[in-house]
Amino acid sequence: MDDKTSRKEFLKKVGLVTGAVIAGPAVAGIFSSLTSFFPPPGTLRNLSPAGGSRFKEALWWKTACAGVQCTLCPFNCFLPEGVRGRCNVRINNNGRLVTLVYAQPVSIHVDPIEKKPVFHMYPGSRSFSIATVGCNLRCAFCQNWEISQALPEQAAGKPMTPKEVVQGAVLTGSRSIAYTYSEPMVFYEYVHDTARLARENNIRNVVVSAGYVNEEPLKELAPLIDIMKVDLKGFNENFYRRVVGGELKYVLKTLERLMRYGVFAEIVNLVVPTLNDNLDEIRNMCRWIRRELGTDIPLFFSRFTPQYKLQNLPPTPIETLTRSRELALEEGIKYVYLGNVPGNEGENTYCPTCHNPLIERYGYSVLANRLLPGGLCPYDSTRIPGFWD
Repeated sequence: MDDKTSRKEFLKKVGLVTGAVIAGPAVAGIFSSLTSFFPPPGTLRNLSPAGGSRFKEALWWKTACAGVQCTLCPFNCFLPEGVRGRCNVRINNNGRLVTLVYAQPVSIHVDPIEKKPVFHMYPGSRSFSIATVGCNLRCAFCQNWEISQALPEQAAGKPMTPKEVVQGAVLTGSRSIAYTYSEPMVFYEYVHDTARLARENNIRNVVVSAGYVNEEPLKELAPLIDIMKVDLKGFNENFYRRVVGGELKYVLKTLERLMRYGVFAEIVNLVVPTLNDNLDEIRNMCRWIRRELGTDIPLFFSRFTPQYKLQNLPPTPIETLTRSRELALEEGIKYVYLGNVPGNEGENTYCPTCHNPLIERYGYSVLANRLLPGGLCPYDSTRIPGFWD
């Protein structure tokens, strides 16, 4: 897309539609075969070192024995020739690690920032949201499993360069770009290049992630991230191994590192009945957050609805969410929210000093925003952390 592309032409190109709400289409034909674009393993040998828009040499890997080792996430996958990593989107091609999803989003939407959910950045603003296929975890309750667990050759993407993503954000009036829906860390190179261009164009970057990433990749990306919304899926190692397919300790390390790198973080805990809804564990989680991350970090308790492999479970009782929020407030966390419960008072932002409502929400809509410039409470001048002006 050149610089003269009109807003209408751009929206037509990426499949977005205009109206009272700007939204992207559902990902159609997610399991239609595109194997003609993806030769069998070991036959991608003619890639240039720089890679193409679909096949690009990856960052964060090293040669190991008769293969390569990916060093992006804690799985540190060892990959012989032609073998893909756990994420399904990084492959050993002729002794080099290659990403199969660079500039190939399968989901392109313009969302309210509250949908991420992110509550401490430009309330009511739009966020240009993109995702490729792939994830390094295996959550049994995944809400976007059609893309997170898909192979690149099973999903029809719309080629979109980092420059086009940034231009899309500008043309749709979005104040941020969100890397979301699947796991942004597995399309790290795409996030990195897009976020750098976004920063140059005064657009904020929001990474919505499970936080399953190694220290050095996170450290390099951190200066480009404005907010990282981290899914802290539970506070029990057995739950993480059995239901999520990972280890809790690595997510906790990511949260600690974000604080050290100066990245603003918000935490979401999806409360799943019978699996991670033990109130003692939730209290322990809140105590860990207070001790290691401080009391200013926003914390969401979101309602589970039957999804993917857990359709046998009921939705989370509102009473469980309400009690979880009360526990967090009792432990001193100042900004505690409830998700997926439109109309609940837990959607609002309150001043931690005078307790007056400052931002009132209903679902993804902002009904009132009383914050003064600089994020100040109009009643007692308490500063609310976040991005407001």
